Amino acid sequence: MREAVRAQPGDDHLVASPGGYALIDAGDGRRLERFGARIVDRPAPGATDERRSPKAWDASHLRFDRRTGWAGPDRSAWPVELEGLMLEARPTEAGQVGLFPEQVRLWPWLHERLVDRPAAEVLHLFAHTGATTLALARDGARVAHVDASRPAVAWARKNAGLSGQSDRPVRWLVDDARPFVGREIRRERRYQGIVIDPPAWGHGQGSEPPWRLDDDLAPLLAGCARLADRSAFVLLTAHSVGWRPEQLAEALDVAFGGGTIAAGDLDVGAESGATLSLGSWASLIIRA
Repeated sequence: MREAVRAQPGDDHLVASPGGYALIDAGDGRRLERFGARIVDRPAPGATDERRSPKAWDASHLRFDRRTGWAGPDRSAWPVELEGLMLEARPTEAGQVGLFPEQVRLWPWLHERLVDRPAAEVLHLFAHTGATTLALARDGARVAHVDASRPAVAWARKNAGLSGQSDRPVRWLVDDARPFVGREIRRERRYQGIVIDPPAWGHGQGSEPPWRLDDDLAPLLAGCARLADRSAFVLLTAHSVGWRPEQLAEALDVAFGGGTIAAGDLDVGAESGATLSLGSWASLIIRA
């Protein structure tokens, strides 16, 4: 039975240090962000209000349009410091830059789970370019970093090198989350932590069918429940408009059979005073 759906880890909006990341403004379907030395203007469906600082947008170095792609004088990769990690940002065809700063507000909660768990085994599914993997590894976790995209895993390994964490105990795995979880069940593996950040839709790896969040999340969570240690922690995030915090919490409750559950919005506060919604999260601590 669920014990609670309440307090959010990191209740305050993300406020990053100068030189790292900052949301400058958001509105009219776009967001203006500072990643290290560059200012990026790109789409944001959650930015439904009007812009608060219209003049600030004139300072952008890079701008992405869904029809025409990227515009700007320098589209090469560049380094960004994020909470003590050095990561590479670069423009992608999908309009991303490889960094998801809204996840940073969840790192203190993960850190607290690892304080008394030296060398905890943590499974990170849909791990993308690895910032959260490196935050986990920095806290002493032994991480299975799983993503179906070979370029994304290569990018994550590069970030490990840039952050001085190439020697950390991370298994860099190019694999589809669904068959990987099935194989780990057959191997009788157990994890003390599971972090899942699935997209709304994605290409399946190899012969696997495409990933669809609405159809595939429940069976994936059921499989993860079979991998969880008796006192494991689970963090689930989603960036699809159709998945609210209470729905993610319910999905964890159904799959894992209860525990201490919390849920909330992934919001980022802008320097202009605007707030940008970038998804939802839910967490679970299993009580043996």
